[in-house]
Amino acid sequence: MSVTWNGGVRPCLGDADLIPVRRQGGLPRPDTGRTMVTWVGHSTFVVQIGGLTILTDPVWSRKIPGVRGRLTPPGVTWSDLPKIDAVVISHNHYDHLDAPTVRRLPRDTPMFVPARLKPWFDRRGFTDVTELDWWESATVGGVTLDFVPAHHWSRRGVFDTCRTLWGGWVIGRSVYFAGDTGYGERLAQIGERYPGLDLALMPVGGYDPHWFAKAAHVNPAEAVRGCLDVGARRMATMHWGTFVLSSEPLMAPVEQARAEWVAHGLAREDLWDLAVGESRAFTPSPTPADNPAVTLADAPGREPAEEQTLVPVPASRREPVREAGRRRDREAARRTAREGATARASAAHREAREAAMSRASTAHRDAREEAATGASAGGGVAREEATASAPAAHQGA
Repeated sequence: MSVTWNGGVRPCLGDADLIPVRRQGGLPRPDTGRTMVTWVGHSTFVVQIGGLTILTDPVWSRKIPGVRGRLTPPGVTWSDLPKIDAVVISHNHYDHLDAPTVRRLPRDTPMFVPARLKPWFDRRGFTDVTELDWWESATVGGVTLDFVPAHHWSRRGVFDTCRTLWGGWVIGRSVYFAGDTGYGERLAQIGERYPGLDLALMPVGGYDPHWFAKAAHVNPAEAVRGCLDVGARRMATMHWGTFVLSSEPLMAPVEQARAEWVAHGLAREDLWDLAVGESRAFTPSPTPADNPAVTLADAPGREPAEEQTLVPVPASRREPVREAGRRRDREAARRTAREGATARASAAHREAREAAMSRASTAHRDAREEAATGASAGGGVAREEATASAPAAHQGA
């Protein structure tokens, strides 16, 4: 079958051999103090950070439901993986949450998942599962994992659309893993809360036809803009070259991402258009001492404890953030107006209801009293008549 779910025609697979694959025969290890990412394929990375090994959306299966088998093999063989210290899941779509791969993990592997997705792992016997809401934070082995918003959705069956949350992850306050996302204001919000990010792992494929997919998937141009909005110094491409999910040519995502990166005047070495299996490393920037993300203990408030000073952003990256800020201000004003109107309407409705109930109660009470008075008077007359007639009857007898 060559027809996509999106109404287009699936691309010819004749250029699949152009997708670069660089399996290195084992997993390289970073030098002390450096962070390394290795692209396994699609949205799966091995992130080695702070002495830990973390997997993002692990998919090692040859095939997932509903689409062709994978075009390229996993960039790292399963047997070459070291002990996995944590797994982060962005959402429950089959190309991001793969049950056969998850079953290969030890059941005590720490799993970090979106809100309401924990039962899925509980049913499979996992014993260390942490679910988070947007802007909540957890820590494993000294590395902070922050769950952040995305423009996407969730569904795994017929009747569970958006029953579980979706989002991205900020790993070690240094690496932003977007998962799946469309373009929107949430990207700039992430950049404001986590200044100085070193690397953004951004999806660049699965976008055509764009009119259909744009609410949930960025195209390459939007991926570059999203990287600028989150304020990351580098961008690594993902979500292409593995599964055929949409109708753009197979090489178009990475080729267009390169063109957009250059068009923004960004340093070519900061675009990591990785081959499948390729690894790259960097030295993390100093992390601000007071980061505005909330911890699980702070989660109910959902607000930073105090005002934060942001790391200066290059001029070329400021305008998207300013525009996003203006949009948020307008939205906040509209939301305040809506809430005020709703409160006024609710108060008026409540007052009218109470007045009507009071009038009805008064009328009911008056009617009851009148009825009681009438009944009492009638009974008295009847008794008087009976009393007066009794002697007469006695006398007649």
